[in-house]
This record gives sequence, structure tokens and C-alpha cells, in this order.
Amino acid sequence: MIFNSLNFLLFFVVVFFIYYFPLKEKTNAQNWLLFIASYVFYGIADWKMLPLLLSSTVIFYFLGIAIQTSAEKKASLLTTIGVLLGVGILLYFKYFNFFIQSFSDLFSAVGLKTNWSTFNIIMPLGISFFTFRLLSYVIEIHRGKIEPTKDFVVFATYIAFFPTILAGPIDRPNTFIPQLKSTRSFNNYMAIDGYRQILWGMFKKMVIADNLAVYIDPVWSDIPSHSGSTLFIAAILYSIQMYTDFSGYSDMAIGVGKLLGFRITKNFNYPYFARNVAEYWRNWHISLTSWITDYVFMPLNIKFRDIGIIGMILAIIINMLAVGLWHGANWTFAFFGFYHGLLFIPLILSGSFFKKKKLKTTKLGFPSAIDFSKMVGTFLLVTLGLIIFRADNINQAFTFLSGIFDLSIISFPSLSKKTLIPIILSFLLFLIEWNSRKLEYPLSNLKFKKPLRYLIYYSIIFVIVWYGNFGVNEFIYFEF
Repeated sequence: MIFNSLNFLLFFVVVFFIYYFPLKEKTNAQNWLLFIASYVFYGIADWKMLPLLLSSTVIFYFLGIAIQTSAEKKASLLTTIGVLLGVGILLYFKYFNFFIQSFSDLFSAVGLKTNWSTFNIIMPLGISFFTFRLLSYVIEIHRGKIEPTKDFVVFATYIAFFPTILAGPIDRPNTFIPQLKSTRSFNNYMAIDGYRQILWGMFKKMVIADNLAVYIDPVWSDIPSHSGSTLFIAAILYSIQMYTDFSGYSDMAIGVGKLLGFRITKNFNYPYFARNVAEYWRNWHISLTSWITDYVFMPLNIKFRDIGIIGMILAIIINMLAVGLWHGANWTFAFFGFYHGLLFIPLILSGSFFKKKKLKTTKLGFPSAIDFSKMVGTFLLVTLGLIIFRADNINQAFTFLSGIFDLSIISFPSLSKKTLIPIILSFLLFLIEWNSRKLEYPLSNLKFKKPLRYLIYYSIIFVIVWYGNFGVNEFIYFEF
């Protein structure tokens, strides 16, 4: 049941009207409804894993209370147990098959036969997202940043909140749990803002991302038969597809949250206008990168500070490996993370890692030549990394990359008329985003007169209905 489907629309309409009419300003009842709705939503997606979600939620609920009421030594032990349990859940369900297959391949390489192919652990949907919520909850309690909630329904709803459980954003307990405890009534301004953000997200996902996939997927399914220029165009378009698909989902999730009276963590801040890889990661999948920065990079950076620059480089490489491996159990994700870690080294050595330089623009409002060249360079580096990310295995990534750097790169790429429309719309998207880069999202504060604003809204709706794919393609990040 995905956001751009009729099933979700019917589901949400029922939840919305019960939430605001019989239960208006009845906080406890609203939370019970959200709790039930979230478990129904997750059950429809992956009902076999409901016991895992519920049992892990119960364990961490009591762990949180125990951490706060225990002496420091015992609290530290309980926090360590919580972290090990959360990481253990991830390792077992997300990485166990990978470890088994890797050991099997290793033994086969030295002539030893194994019979481990019968192991097949099914990965629960959204496990990367809800386990990170569980982990941040116990860590923040131990750090003294939050008090454990005694209301189980509030805690369980925070973990399983249906707009964000399958693909984020990853809200922190510090900001989300207080919202669950507050009185909520229908806010017309917030609702309209939510509708606009959902509309923008649907445009990015259904009109651009899904239609780019029609060109990209066949290229990836038969890499050797395509020229270097076609592979290069497919790589560029995949970067755009990944952005519009994932940020489109985030916009829809945030918009649905606003309709229910919640401010969900912002997940994207125009990352393809970044001028270096550090700037890119500050603006891409913000809820994940900030989570790993706070809980992985900062502790490592403190631990390694005695070895200076080398320590920082080591911390950032481990940090980016964690970012890569968070996405799944595949060597491609490990290489993807390591690749991005290496891209940070010149920034650290030059001292520009923590510096935030103001963007320079021309009189016409476009980026200066220097900043534009940095944006293009960063985009191309990110695109190379996404080739590794997209590949099924290292060999496929190497085949794709070697194909791009073939002499056929100078040939004319294979493009159809159908592909040109999403390419043109992608170009238009970036122009709109550039002019809206100081806003939360492009439709959030249109300073046009009412007739023109509504013309824009209805034009987007028309394009979505005419050119969009309703409920056909799942979101890319449902895989993680």
C-alpha cells in the first residue's frame, strides 16, 4: 500500500475523518487510532513481521524505563544491551544471508563444499528505519536528553508511525514524542501545506522517477549491448531517478504527517546543488546522515582525536561504510560507502571539511561559473558512486563503468521520444528547485496571485494524471 495508490487514499481518508471529527483534541484516543492504523498499515505490507515489530517495541519500552531508574553503571550496561539488541536485529534479519553466502563462497573457493544454501532469512520491510528509532530512544535516555515515556501507545506509535515506517524519514524521539503528547486539532494552514507537499512529491515520483525507470531499467538489464554514451546518460538519469523517487516519497510522508498535525524531519535540502561531497551529505537523506554522524562519527572522532588528521579520516571512512552498509547486505554497498569516504579525504586535508561557504550567484540569479563547475563535478562524482549502488554485484558495476569509459562514449546515445519528456521535465525541475532553494520545498511559499497559484497547482495535477503511474512502481527505498 503505497502513497500514490487508491488503497492508501481510502485507508487515509478513513483514518483522517475519525482522527479529526469524533476524536478531535482527544489526544489519547487519537494516539490509539494512530497506533492501530500504523499496525494495520504495516500488517498489510508485511503481516508476518508484526510480532517482531511489537516484541522489539515492548522490550525497548521497558529498557528505556529501566535505564532512567538505574544507577549509572547499570544504566550503561542496559544501554549497551539495547544497542547490541538493536544492532543484532539488523544483523540477523538484514545481513545473516549475506554472511552465510560470503562464507559459502569462501569455502567453495578453497574446494570445500557447504550446504548453507537452505538458509533464507526474510528481511522485514522498514527494519532499517524502525530499529534506528529504537536505538536512538535508549541512547538519548542514557545521555539524559529525554525522559522515557510511560505511555506505551505513544512510544509504539513513534516507532511504527505509518507515514514513515517503511522508508523514513527517521524521526528522533526528542522531536516526535512531544508531538504525540500534545493536543492536536485540524490546522487549515498546516493541512494546505501538507496537500501541496504531497502534490510536489507525487510529481517527482510519478511523473519523473517512474518514467525515467522505463529508460534506465532496460539499459541495466543488458549493459554490454549499449554504447558508452547510452550508459553515461543512463547513469546520469539514475541519479535523477534516485533523487526524485526518494525525495518524492519523503515529501509525501512529510505531507501526510502535516495533515495529521505532525512536523516530520526534513530529509532533503536540494542536494544536487552541493559543491562538494560533504555539502552533498549534509543535504541528502538528512535524517540518516545526521543519525549516523551523531551516533557513529562523533564518538569515533573523539576516540581517534589523539591521532589527529588520520583519526578524522579513519572516523569518516568508518562512518561512510556504515552509511553504505545500512542500505543492505551487499559488497556494492560497502564499496559505495568506502568510495564516498575516500571523497572526504581531500576536504579534510585542505581544511574545508567543516567550512560552509556562501553560494555565489550572477546578476541573473544563476550560480557563478566556479560554483556551477563545483556542482557539476560533485554531481558526476555522486553519479559514479550510484553506479556502484545500483549494481547487483561488483562485477556488474565494473562492467557498467568500463562500458562508460569505452571509445563509444563519443557516439550518439540511444534515446526515444518517450524518454525526452521526463528529461525535459527533470531539467525544468532543477530550474524550479534552484529558484526555490531557500524554501522547504518549491510549492511551500508561492508568491503569486491566487489565480496563477491555482493554475500551477492544477497544471501539476493534470501532468500527474496524464503522465503519472498510479501505484505501479514501488519506491526504491522500500528495499532498504
